[in-house]
Amino acid sequence: MDTRHIKKILDAVKFRRIKVEDAIDKLKHLPYEDIGFAQIDHHRQLRQGFPEVIFCKGKSIEQVVEIVERMLEKKSDILATRADLNIYKAVRAIDPRARYNDLGMTIVIENKEKELTEGKILIITAGTSDVPVAEEAKVTAEMLGSSTESLYDVGVAGIHRLLDKKEMLHNARVIIVIAGMDGALASVVGGLTDKPIIAVPTSSGYGTSFSGLSALLAMLNSCAPGLATVNIDNGFGAACIAHRINILGEQK
Repeated sequence: MDTRHIKKILDAVKFRRIKVEDAIDKLKHLPYEDIGFAQIDHHRQLRQGFPEVIFCKGKSIEQVVEIVERMLEKKSDILATRADLNIYKAVRAIDPRARYNDLGMTIVIENKEKELTEGKILIITAGTSDVPVAEEAKVTAEMLGSSTESLYDVGVAGIHRLLDKKEMLHNARVIIVIAGMDGALASVVGGLTDKPIIAVPTSSGYGTSFSGLSALLAMLNSCAPGLATVNIDNGFGAACIAHRINILGEQK
């Protein structure tokens, strides 16, 4: 349920194309719908600019499917994260438009056409092991309406790979840097560009990386200005922040 949809309902009442009672029925689940195990926030598109996102980990297949069905009734776009293949198959059974990114573990169903931003979010990974988090960020950003570019496997162990692509840093409006191990890539990128950077530590690495904790602490302690850090493996959160920054540059 977005502003355009509500305006169509109100216009239909104004010009007597539908009855007031029918309009009330269409709007009755604002701001949320209680389905027992979940409270679906149909109002989020109006408040935040994008609909509620389904975090699948910890939910049963049946719960995810019911949430998707209720959101589709309201013509919402669907983004589900941390979704395994079994969840995707169940969602696709109710809507064959569903698309699955197996690396990013995301499901997308689009009900509304989007004009992607002119400004680009550049998504960088230190290694190939960080790509699943990057793909979650990429799908999320594009679902929200941002244009993206990707630059994978350019970590500090072979920094020349990044330096060969400096033009991509300068052409981006926002940069997401994703790294595990020592998390050093975010600081390096921060020293090469004036663009806002969202750093994402990942859980890739050996024992003393402590499942991403060492990368998280390194990024939080970065001396590079203009860099902010999200939680471990949180590609979704990084993309949401990057998109909000990106759309500010679209305003004329």
